[in-house]
Amino acid sequence: MDPTDPAGAPPVPGELGAPDDVAHPKRIKTFVRRAGRTTTGQAKAFETLGPRFLQPYTGERLDLEATFGRTAPTVLEIGFGMGEATAHIANVKPDTDFLCCEVHEPGVGALLKRIGEQGQTNIRIVQHDAVDVLDHMLADDSLAGVHIFFPDPWHKKRHSKRRLIQPPLVRKLALHLKAGGYIHCATDWQPYARQMLEVLSAETLLANTATGADGYAAKPDYRPLTKFENRGIKLGHGVWDLVFTRRAAEAA
Repeated sequence: MDPTDPAGAPPVPGELGAPDDVAHPKRIKTFVRRAGRTTTGQAKAFETLGPRFLQPYTGERLDLEATFGRTAPTVLEIGFGMGEATAHIANVKPDTDFLCCEVHEPGVGALLKRIGEQGQTNIRIVQHDAVDVLDHMLADDSLAGVHIFFPDPWHKKRHSKRRLIQPPLVRKLALHLKAGGYIHCATDWQPYARQMLEVLSAETLLANTATGADGYAAKPDYRPLTKFENRGIKLGHGVWDLVFTRRAAEAA
């Protein structure tokens, strides 16, 4: 999901990014197939660290305590790009476990490499579509949070329905949150920020944490400024954070 990733691979019919003459996919996937080479260091990280930190997609319910070897709040991250923000957040929140979904192999390799360099133990990676992970591997009321940072904005108006943040997925995410759990989205594309705000606000299971009149949250301290984001800020581009929490059952 990181916008700095190369996107040169031709889209596969039926997936996000398929040409306009291809039927619209039946469901929105959480990824786009991207081109990119795995470096020697990333390949070595797959070999040496993959057995410990890669969680295979099994289609069966995941025991989070057994997976991480402890009892701790679990945050699901959808699309971590090259893993820069993921590794940073895992460092500043060592008491939280992070289950991270990404299909871009160089990105997975890059995060594995960071894990090895920083000695992190609270990250596991599922190299698979997050929708399947939600549907088959995670129970309702099991997550402390969800992170979705800079998903593909699909700039063209005719492609806006391909954006990840849509009512069906938001409902699914909300059902997987524990009461008080949160969804944190961030984007640097204002039309998408407005759509995110509209969709998240319409979900009755969620409450907006923003205190400002515009509905957007201040950037939480745990989310770092990426190189891409810093470049954008220097050029005068905006970044919008949205943080919504799961209401208690009686308030939903």
